[in-house]
Amino acid sequence: MEIAIALTAIVSIAVTGLLLSKYSNGLKQRISEVQLSEAGGKAELAKYIQLAESLQQQLTKQEQQSLELNQKIDQHQQNYNDLSARHAALKAEQVERDTSFKKQLENIEQQKETIKKEFENLANKIFDEKGKNFSQANQATLDSMLKPFKEQMEGFQKRVNEVHSASVKDNTNLTAEIKKVLEVGLKMESEAINLTSALKGDTQQRGAWGEAQLERTLQMSGLLKDQHYTTQDSFGAAGNAKRTDYIIRLPDEKCLVIDSKMTLADYDRSVSAATDEELNTALKAHVAAVKKHIDDLAKKDYTDLSGIQSPDFILMFMPIEPAYIEALKFDKELFSYGYEKNIILVSHTTLIPILRTVSNLWILQQSNEQAKDLGDQALAIYNSVCTITERVHALGQTLGSAGEHYNKLVTGLVGNQGLAGKVDRFGQLSSKAKKQMKALEPKQIGGDDARLKLTAKPLTLQPADEG
Repeated sequence: MEIAIALTAIVSIAVTGLLLSKYSNGLKQRISEVQLSEAGGKAELAKYIQLAESLQQQLTKQEQQSLELNQKIDQHQQNYNDLSARHAALKAEQVERDTSFKKQLENIEQQKETIKKEFENLANKIFDEKGKNFSQANQATLDSMLKPFKEQMEGFQKRVNEVHSASVKDNTNLTAEIKKVLEVGLKMESEAINLTSALKGDTQQRGAWGEAQLERTLQMSGLLKDQHYTTQDSFGAAGNAKRTDYIIRLPDEKCLVIDSKMTLADYDRSVSAATDEELNTALKAHVAAVKKHIDDLAKKDYTDLSGIQSPDFILMFMPIEPAYIEALKFDKELFSYGYEKNIILVSHTTLIPILRTVSNLWILQQSNEQAKDLGDQALAIYNSVCTITERVHALGQTLGSAGEHYNKLVTGLVGNQGLAGKVDRFGQLSSKAKKQMKALEPKQIGGDDARLKLTAKPLTLQPADEG
């Protein structure tokens, strides 16, 4: 929109220059005619000469304004190119992160399926070969062993689904936010100009508006209030407390301090200046006002506040982009002046990449935490499977021991000197005996082990990689 306005202004200046040129040529012709007139017309001739010089000066000024507008068009085109390049970089970063996260999910799903299949195979083999010999009590015991494992598997699946949903949501929000950066970045300057007249006379209102623009930029960059940034934090004892505009929270409990400063009055005078002298005077005052804000902010020394792990610099946000640009253009050393005092001058355009980096740091931190949670879940499943295999192994040992005791008991009852052989004669001698002793023989309870080893693949669990 600004480029269209600038082009319209250039065309208007060109047309005005053409008309002034034609009018100047007419005046020159008129001067020639006057020179041929009588001596009494010399005063009129001098008047026309003065008018022609004035018009020539106006034409020169119009050409200068046209040159300045061309320079502003180039500047806005450069800003647009920078935003486009940033957009492409963010998009590539998003694609790379999606691909990496997708691979992680696929690996987790494969590991989960492998564990699930191995456990199912183990359970099926146990149930098929030994299930007929389990009592109701043994079945209840096995169910109680499997229940915690089932609950952990369900919790693991739920966590994987939550991580996947969060990733899809974050990627959608990132795409929408990138579009907002391009749209709102062009809109904010227009809004700033419209609010200029309303903000000229009220210092408190100017400050509130500047802070509102800063918070709008923070939210547009994907940061959440009270989670990624806080406002109006107070430090120090009552009566000597220091209050910050905004604190950007970083991972590992670090932070950045941002303070919004409005410099409007002198910049507005420079915009409406009619002469170069007025323009220079207004811009000098504008730069001086910016330096005063830098000095005041440096004296507050926010980086030394207790409880803040901040770098050795403060970001000073100037919400009106043209005022920021004109100040740096007029005084080439202004940025260095602030930097030497640990104050970094930023505007909407330069702050956006910084905030996007902060947002990406939080996304990376969240991804790392989610990956750690998934690793913890996988380790818990591994430990549960190890516990189950230990219990199944103990159950097998118990079955073998029970078979051994059974065979010893049978041998003691039905052997050559066994009790059954001794009392069997009592039944033969008694005519009232109606029951007959069951024939007892040893059982080889572990006899199917060889066949089971041929059909069931041993389950070997490797130690979990905690890295």
